[in-house]
Amino acid sequence: MEETQELRTAMVTIVGRPSAGKSTFLNTACQEEVSIVSPIPQTTRNAIKGIVNTSYGQLIFIDTPGYHDSDKKLNLRLRNVTESQLDDIDCVLYVIDSTREPGEEEVHTAELLKKLQTKTVVAINKTDSNQSKPAVIRKFVSEQLPEIPADRIYEMSAEKDIGINEVLKALYAISPVGAPIYDEEVYTDQDLTFRICEVIRGEAINRLEQEIPHAVYVEVADVEHRNEGKKLWIRAFLCVERESQKGIVIGKGASMIKQIRMASIRKLSEIYIQKIDLDLQVKVDKNWRQRDYTLNKLVPNS
Repeated sequence: MEETQELRTAMVTIVGRPSAGKSTFLNTACQEEVSIVSPIPQTTRNAIKGIVNTSYGQLIFIDTPGYHDSDKKLNLRLRNVTESQLDDIDCVLYVIDSTREPGEEEVHTAELLKKLQTKTVVAINKTDSNQSKPAVIRKFVSEQLPEIPADRIYEMSAEKDIGINEVLKALYAISPVGAPIYDEEVYTDQDLTFRICEVIRGEAINRLEQEIPHAVYVEVADVEHRNEGKKLWIRAFLCVERESQKGIVIGKGASMIKQIRMASIRKLSEIYIQKIDLDLQVKVDKNWRQRDYTLNKLVPNS
């Protein structure tokens, strides 16, 4: 960095359809696992913040739920989360999956950005795949968002860390000059309870099949610092909608819940210096996806 170069700081909302690679991009850019990555669509349920610090300045990314056409109550909440994160934003990163043909859902996603084209960088993701069709995506972007110039449309592979730096530089180029908001060593502002919930949920949904991942949420009942702060003791519940799902999550001989518990302990041990002691149980919260009380706790109305 030249001595005369001014630092830039920006809030950047990441927008895209489910499974476009938004969370993978965030984790790769931050070089830390900030957001859950899963082949299950709509894994992200909240606006997850990840912070990238470089010699150019600080980019504060907000990873949003995949923008999905559905009238289900939870999906409507997730769409509201995405839309609310576009208010008063400095920049937008629009991530598009180049292995899927743009359809009606992609059109609806692009429509969110019609008035934000001067603030938007487009990242065409998964270009390392044999199924990638970046030319098709470029044509789509030029038709739907014609005010975004070609030099702000980039091809990348978030999973393979290809093209990430170019995308970051493009975002810095349209970011306002300003001092960093967070300390350089900070890569997320998630509090302890939220982080624990996300780690456990991530380990659960990547081991469960069919519709069960969507029917799961995590409730942290208690967190204690024990042994003069050397141990982090956690009691948490994996909550499902039906009794039949409870048996699947527990598994034969409690094999599944043991797998989830041990994997969660390993992941939490990578994040926190304390020894992790996790008491993890399963309980039924009947039809929670249709109940405002539970939804308000998990995905607050913006």
